[in-house]
Amino acid sequence: MFRWHKLGRVFDPTRAAHADWMHEFAQAPCVLAFDDFVRVYFSCRPAPDERGQYVSYSGYVDLDRRNLFEILRISPRPVLSLGARGTFDEFGTYPISVIRDGDRVVAFYGGWTRCESVPFNVAIGSAVSYDNGETFEKLGSGPILSYAPDEPFILSGPKIRKFDDVWYLWYIAGRKWISSGDKPEPVYKIRMACSTDCLHWTRLGRDLIADNLGEDEAQASPDVFRHDGRYHMYFCYRHPTDFRRNKSRAYRIGYAHSSDLLVWEREDSLAGIDVSDEGWDSEMLAYPHVFVLDGNMYMLYLGNQVGRYGFGLALASPRMV
Repeated sequence: MFRWHKLGRVFDPTRAAHADWMHEFAQAPCVLAFDDFVRVYFSCRPAPDERGQYVSYSGYVDLDRRNLFEILRISPRPVLSLGARGTFDEFGTYPISVIRDGDRVVAFYGGWTRCESVPFNVAIGSAVSYDNGETFEKLGSGPILSYAPDEPFILSGPKIRKFDDVWYLWYIAGRKWISSGDKPEPVYKIRMACSTDCLHWTRLGRDLIADNLGEDEAQASPDVFRHDGRYHMYFCYRHPTDFRRNKSRAYRIGYAHSSDLLVWEREDSLAGIDVSDEGWDSEMLAYPHVFVLDGNMYMLYLGNQVGRYGFGLALASPRMV
């Protein structure tokens, strides 16, 4: 297992006063390392419109590699444009996951649109950058991974990794919508697809992680890495309803491990990180992202209100179970 020591909050968009399109939220952080700095991509929002409706954009902050709490630069504009009218990503690009591939940077993102009977729907898009991740060009106007007979809605939360020349995309797929007061809430589970060219994907076609909170548990943000000959997954999970107001039902970080990426053993008690007694991450922890830098293993994660007030950093201490 890994024991995580919280180092503090790195970035709070509500205090940055950077741009109207980055008014609040810094969700789903994802790292791209450079020689002198670390670029953290995330998704943010301008203030809601007169009807209370949001859109979401993806941007980044550059952190000093020698001091990850020193912000060197904030992206001057979104790295992805919103889609044209009627397209799958007309209203948002959230979340985003990036990876290097030779001289390009490949991104996968959740493109979402508004709906009538439920608040939204999501499919997964892809884009490529040839300027070190400053800007990205979408592969097209449609998603690269969309709805299927057994994945009927909300394909989102993509996390891209490459192991032994095979590309792996972890994501979530919707199962049902549950009535909760005047707002339906989605239930979604963690799934996986693989590819040899990062373009054509073969879906595994089943859920990966067992439920701990009953069949209506919602799971999100699966982040997988290899360490000491095993694969480790950090993810987040929540109760199906009343998770926004009730701290005990809000997102927590879970953990699972595998020897083959296909069969996973869930052991949340070994996650090694939980909410704080007070402060910006005292109500929930969500959207973990694990990365190794200069011999240290770190986790970026969201705090209260699913990252409305930014993301924090934790440092791992591996030890034998």
